[in-house]
Amino acid sequence: MGGTMDGTRQRRRGNTRQRIQDVALELFAEQGYEKTSLREIAEHLDVTKAALYYHFKTKEEILVSIFEDLSRPMEDLIEWGRQQPHSLETKQEIIRRYSEALMGAAPLFRFMQENQATIRELRIGEMFKTRMLGLRDILIDPDADLVDQVRCVSALFTMHAGMHVLQDVESDPEEKRKAVLEVAIDLITQAHRGSKGA
Repeated sequence: MGGTMDGTRQRRRGNTRQRIQDVALELFAEQGYEKTSLREIAEHLDVTKAALYYHFKTKEEILVSIFEDLSRPMEDLIEWGRQQPHSLETKQEIIRRYSEALMGAAPLFRFMQENQATIRELRIGEMFKTRMLGLRDILIDPDADLVDQVRCVSALFTMHAGMHVLQDVESDPEEKRKAVLEVAIDLITQAHRGSKGA
């Protein structure tokens, strides 16, 4: 795990905006987005509603800001991937980095999985779809046949499902992440070989 994570958490704690995000996401995940009020979030933080209002006017603003912050590594990854050659190395590296970005955004993804109806109605549903399509387009070769396209998309879904479905499997989180990553990389590798006719 290393000390960097603790450093980040310390820094986050001192930052009111981020404390609001952390607490809000916890509450959204625990009791659902609909049932959580701004007042409740303020009470949990022990700040006035006015103090909360200074940072965010609505619940949706909080959620969108969490999404933007936690999915920034995805954005950066897509930007990076677009500038790389369509090689197998690039694709494997994208999958590896995506795996880490997902770990960093785990609470958000858990929330999204469990509140799909809410997500669809909110802006972040569209934002997430756009990012997924961006990733998909980097992973899929333009001339790939349908089976290989499915493999690429499956690699992404494997990683999402792995985070969600394996949550309650008794095993070390890092071991789980590695197992899921291995399967995703297998899929990408097969797809790449397929599209090269090898």
